[in-house]
Amino acid sequence: MAKRPRKKAAYMISAVAEAYGIHPQTLRLYEREGLLKPSRTEGNTRLYTQEDLQQLELILNLTRDLGVNLAGVEIVLNMRGRMEQMQKQMKEFVELVQRELMNLPTPNKEIKNALVRFVPRTVIPVESQKR
Repeated sequence: MAKRPRKKAAYMISAVAEAYGIHPQTLRLYEREGLLKPSRTEGNTRLYTQEDLQQLELILNLTRDLGVNLAGVEIVLNMRGRMEQMQKQMKEFVELVQRELMNLPTPNKEIKNALVRFVPRTVIPVESQKR
């Protein structure tokens, strides 16, 4: 008998509600508001992954500890998602610039594929120039 590939751990709504000390209806409310998006089984049972639990912990921290209402939680989560997206774009941009810098010709060598013949001049650091 062939083994099935391992799936990510997932928790049912009752286990999550008990573990975090909240009512299952609260989890359903968070889902209706779009704050949580648990996956579903074929029988339509909610399954919460580790990522869902991290999101829930953030929501509970904002609501319980910081007194943020659900509209505020939604704004915070949206801004957090945008920031993560921007960080990813910045990382990609930095990697692109680094790759391009690695492809630049070395100084003091003639650039052979330029439209006009160009030989870079030797650069003398400002500190070593005499006045």
